[in-house]
Amino acid sequence: MKVPQEPGFLRSLTCFGGVIAIVIVGILALGINLHTLLIIALVWVAGHSAVLGLSFDEIKAAMISGIEKGLGAFFIFFLIGVLIAALIEGGTIGSLIYYGVDLIHPSFFLPTGFVLCILMALATGTYWGTIATLGVVLMGLGGALGIPLPIVAGMVVSGSCFGDKTSPVSDTCVLASLSAGTDLYSHIKSMMFTAAPAGIITFIAFLLIGLNYGGPAVSTQELLALKQELAGEFVISPLSLLPLLLLLVLSIKRVPAEICMLASVVVGVVLAVLIEGRTTAEVLNSLNDGYKAHTGVEQLDSLLSGGGVQSMMWTMSLALIALALGGILHRAGFVRVLMSRLLSRIKRTASLVATTIGAGVVSNMSMGETYLSIIFGGQIFRKSYEDHNLENYMLSRNLEEGATLSSPLIPWTTSGAFITGVLGMSPLEYGPWAILNYINPLLSIALAYAGFGIFRRVQAAGSETRTAQTHQEHQGYPAGKPDSVGN
Repeated sequence: MKVPQEPGFLRSLTCFGGVIAIVIVGILALGINLHTLLIIALVWVAGHSAVLGLSFDEIKAAMISGIEKGLGAFFIFFLIGVLIAALIEGGTIGSLIYYGVDLIHPSFFLPTGFVLCILMALATGTYWGTIATLGVVLMGLGGALGIPLPIVAGMVVSGSCFGDKTSPVSDTCVLASLSAGTDLYSHIKSMMFTAAPAGIITFIAFLLIGLNYGGPAVSTQELLALKQELAGEFVISPLSLLPLLLLLVLSIKRVPAEICMLASVVVGVVLAVLIEGRTTAEVLNSLNDGYKAHTGVEQLDSLLSGGGVQSMMWTMSLALIALALGGILHRAGFVRVLMSRLLSRIKRTASLVATTIGAGVVSNMSMGETYLSIIFGGQIFRKSYEDHNLENYMLSRNLEEGATLSSPLIPWTTSGAFITGVLGMSPLEYGPWAILNYINPLLSIALAYAGFGIFRRVQAAGSETRTAQTHQEHQGYPAGKPDSVGN
């Protein structure tokens, strides 16, 4: 039996670079479907793996292993499609748009929506759930107010990601802290050193952008006509908000996401039958096929038509191929070899920070799954942070800034595909407006080179060291010694 070789640096660079080139050239220059491009990339990587000595069965097993690690996301994909259909059928989305038109002025829609997404993701600990519920509502409301939908989608993604990565009930927060070997609250406190200024910058940016849409883009008569069409399609009532309220309450109580969504679906179905007057068969069929609006207004019909299991099939099939690709790349060791070569050349703390964040992006591009990227980063970089005398919560912070924030910007990750399925546009469209997702990592790297937010381990032993650490914790800072004079 032939023993697989460890890939060399040049082969690893060629293999991974080929994947990126296939996707970028295929999309931007040739206009080829992303699914097809990932299949071509899959064959490309499998060929390189075979040259290393991996058998067909081993390559197949690696693909299956990659898919298995992302199976949890597929259950969420199904339920999100069902939930969106139920929220539309039950009148929840229509009622929120109806009330929101009166409550939110176009000039302040973007910063207000940004804050609302932060609060919901902070409370629920999930940016997927926030985008699939509040995000869908804000897309409809923003379109009704005449704001370009890519900007609205970018705002939703920015706010949802900020809230998620600073929430103590977020799965990525917990995973990052565990992967880095630190406690959850030190991780969150450390993250605020870079997330808070990035959030403020993003808020100001959306405030300034929103001022461009404060004029008479949509007249009072048009808004009135919009509300009349909504009232003709749905029964507008505060009762229609019950599914969303139930989802929020159960999420705050840390009920599993699947149960939260199923409970909201049940309430939405009941409302659709009892209040909206739809037949049980119509409602249940829409959970698979999605809701089809017939208001007579093209833009409104487009915004209110969607949901259902079938609407998520494009997303799930893309995620399936991406996870299989990531499984081979991981098994053959191509990304690991690239990262190891980079780590051997790092001498400065700031360079280590930049490499960790960059590795999160590269891992997402290769493995297609945030969880895998966070775990992979923790395994690769933990020893380097110890060698540089850095606290582990610095590593966990950088894992989130690289992996969590870049995932929604890459079309073939599970997050990028999910958002495309839910909001109806790809990261290539909303990406330029997802301001927080690239401001935060770039700001973190810049601050590291300026010597800000770098925490070194306290070297001294004994009670004085413990007292210093405890004092910092009581002051609301992570234990450790922050650098103030550079690297």
